[in-house]
Amino acid sequence: MVGFLVGIQGGYTKYPCYLCLWDSRADTLHYKQQSWPERIGFQIGKHNVQNEPIVKADDILMPPLHIKLSLMKQFLKRFFPKLSEAKIKAGIFFGPQIKKIMASEEFPELLNTHEKQAWLSLKAVIHGFLGNKKDTNYKELVSNMLDNFKVMGCRMSLKVHMLHAHLDQFKDNLGAYSEEQGERFHQDVMDFEQRYQGQYNENMMGDYIWSLIRESSYLHIRKTKIVHF
Repeated sequence: MVGFLVGIQGGYTKYPCYLCLWDSRADTLHYKQQSWPERIGFQIGKHNVQNEPIVKADDILMPPLHIKLSLMKQFLKRFFPKLSEAKIKAGIFFGPQIKKIMASEEFPELLNTHEKQAWLSLKAVIHGFLGNKKDTNYKELVSNMLDNFKVMGCRMSLKVHMLHAHLDQFKDNLGAYSEEQGERFHQDVMDFEQRYQGQYNENMMGDYIWSLIRESSYLHIRKTKIVHF
C-alpha cells in the first residue's frame, strides 16, 4: 500500500523501500548491512519508481498492524516450510487469530529451542513496541527478535527491513494510529483484484473509484423545470 502511494512498482521489486535503496534480492547482506543509500526523490523509471507519488514520503506513518502480520507471516513460513505462499497471502492469520495464538500457552511448547526464542522475542516486540507504547528497551527487543529470526533462517521482508534499518521512523505510540481505512481499502479492492487477476492498472483503480462514488451519500436532485401555460 505504501509503495502504491509513492509510485513504486508492486510485486517482487529490487528497490521496494520508499526511504532507502535497500536491495531486496541481496539475501546475504540483509541481516548484516543495516545502512543503505538514501532514496532521494522519486524519478519515474529509476529504482522501480513507476508513477508519480500521490503522498509525500514524510507524511507516511509506519503501519503497525501490517508489520505484525508480516512478522507473523515470516515466522510461519519458516515454522511451516511446506505451507504455500498462496495460503499465507490468503490470510491464514488476521488480527483476532494473532491475539488467540499470542495468548496460547500450549503453542510455545510445540517449538524447539530456536523457534521458541524467536516466538518469545516476537511477542516481546508486539507488546513492547508495536502496541500503544514503547518500552524503554524497545531497541533491544527489536534487535533480539531480528537476531532470532536470522538464526531461524527467516527471510527479510520489506516490513522486517523497516524494523532493521528505519526504527527511528516509528512513532512513540503506534497503537494510537488507526489503520481502519487501509484495511477497508484492502477488503474493498479484493473483488477488483480477482476480476483483474491481480493486475494493478489504471482500469482497475478507475473501477474501484467509481464504486466509491456510487456508494457515497451525495444526492443529486435534478430541478424540475417550471412550465407555464
